Amino acid sequence: MNIAEWLSRVAATRGAAPALLLGAEVVSDYAGFAAASAKLAGGLKSRGIGPGDRVGIFAQNCPDYLVTLFGIWWAGAIAVPINAKLHPKEAAWILADAGATLCFTGDGKEARNAVPFGSISGTAARVADCARDDVAWLFYTSGTTGKPKGVQITHGMLAAASLCYPVDVDPVRPEDAALYAAPMSHGAGVYAPIHVRMGARHISPRSAGFDPGEVLELSERLGPTSMFMAPTMVRRLVDTAKAQGRSGAGIKTVVYGGGPMYRADIEEAVAVLGPRFVQIYGQGECPMTITALSRNEVADRSHPRWAERLQSVGRAQSCVEVAVDAPTGEVGEIMVKGAAVMPGYWNNPEATAKALQDGWLRTGDVGWLDPDGYLTLQDRSKDVIISGGSNIYTREVEEALLTHPSVHEVSVVGRASEEWGEDVVAFVVCRPGQDLDEAALDTHCLDQIARFKRPKAYFPVQELPKNNYGKVLKTRLREMLS
Repeated sequence: MNIAEWLSRVAATRGAAPALLLGAEVVSDYAGFAAASAKLAGGLKSRGIGPGDRVGIFAQNCPDYLVTLFGIWWAGAIAVPINAKLHPKEAAWILADAGATLCFTGDGKEARNAVPFGSISGTAARVADCARDDVAWLFYTSGTTGKPKGVQITHGMLAAASLCYPVDVDPVRPEDAALYAAPMSHGAGVYAPIHVRMGARHISPRSAGFDPGEVLELSERLGPTSMFMAPTMVRRLVDTAKAQGRSGAGIKTVVYGGGPMYRADIEEAVAVLGPRFVQIYGQGECPMTITALSRNEVADRSHPRWAERLQSVGRAQSCVEVAVDAPTGEVGEIMVKGAAVMPGYWNNPEATAKALQDGWLRTGDVGWLDPDGYLTLQDRSKDVIISGGSNIYTREVEEALLTHPSVHEVSVVGRASEEWGEDVVAFVVCRPGQDLDEAALDTHCLDQIARFKRPKAYFPVQELPKNNYGKVLKTRLREMLS
C-alpha cells in the first residue's frame, strides 16, 4: 500500500479538520493538504516522473515540506529528503548518488535541477499503486564516519514504524499536534505519516527549526503537542524552561533519541517538565523502531531497578526482534530484524552485505540485554576504547563525569598510547561560571568507576563539535587530538 493513501482517506472523512500550521496560523485543512499533494503528483506525472523516480527535497521545515513529501509518494516516486543545514556541495553529492530527477527547494536553496516549492502542479492524480516492498524514501545517513549511505525505506517499513508508534511510544488523537522542531528530513519526518493517519495537526515553527522558547510558547498555546528531539535539544529545552520559569504546559510528549541521553540529564528533564518523555532507539536502517522506554518507565522512581532501566533504551518495539551476539547480561553487537528493517542500501551492495547478515541487521552499536529484555547501549563499536587489553565504554565514563556539578557536556574518546594502546581522554564543556578542575574530576571519577577507566587528560572546550542532527562528532575530537 502507498503510504500516501492515508492522507487520501483522512481527507475524505475529516477534510475540514485543521492539518497544516505555520506557527499558530492554520494554513490548510486536510482537504486542502490532500488536494495540493494530488495536484503536485499530477504535475510530476506530466513531466514523466512516476514510480521509482527519485525526487529531492532540500529545505527547512515548513507546511510545503509535508505537501511535497506526500505529493512525491502520491505519484509513486521516491522522496530524497536532505537536511537543510547541509552545504550545497553535500546536498549535490546526495542528489547525484540518488540519481534524483529534480529537487524541491525552499528559502533560496541551491541544488541540482532545483524547483521551488509550489512551482509544480497539474491535474489531480489518483494515488499511485505501490507494493509493500516498493521504496518510498531514500534516507541518507548522517555520514559521521564517511560518505552518507542511502537507506532504502519502503512503504511497508513506514507503515510498520507508524503503527508501532501508538502501540509502543504514544497514542495519537485527532486533537493532538506534531510539532516539527527537528528536521523533517530525518526522525521527525518519519513520525508524520501516523499523525496524518490519525488526522492530527502538523505545526511548523516560524523559525523553521529549533528555538526552545518558541517550542514552549507554541505548546502552551496549541497543545497537546508531541515532538521528536535529539538529546542535545532536550538539554536546551530544559535549560530554557528553567530560565523562563515554564513548566512545559501543553507539551504532551517529547520523544528523544538519536544519541545517548545521560541519566543526569533525563532526571533533570523529568524534574523540570514532568512525565512527558519517551525514549526510542532506532537507526535510519530501522527508522525510530528498535526499542522504546515508556513515559512511565522514564518517570518512575519506585521500581527497585528504576535507575538501571532509566539508563537503558527500553525493550523491543512490536514489529521487530532485538538480540545481542553475546549471552544475556554480556556486551555484544546489537542486532535487529523485522518489518521495519531496510532491504539494503541504495546502490551499495558491499555495505548492504556487511550490515545484513543471516536475516539480521547488524547495527554497529554495542550493548547488553537484561533478563527482562531491557537493552542498554554501551557505545558504537568504533568508539570502544581498548586500553591495556581492556574494553572501556565511553558512555560509562561520560555518565560518571556528567554527575559532577561543574560539567555541562562531555565527550570521551581514545588517544593513541605507546604503553597502553589507547588512553581515555575527555573533552569537557563546563557550566556557566565554572572552570575545569582536573583534580576534582579525577577524584569524582575514582568515586564512580574503576581506576583504569578514568580519563588520563581533560580538555576544556566552549562547545562540542556536532553534526546537523545534534550528534557529537567524535571523529572531529580525534582529529583535534592528532
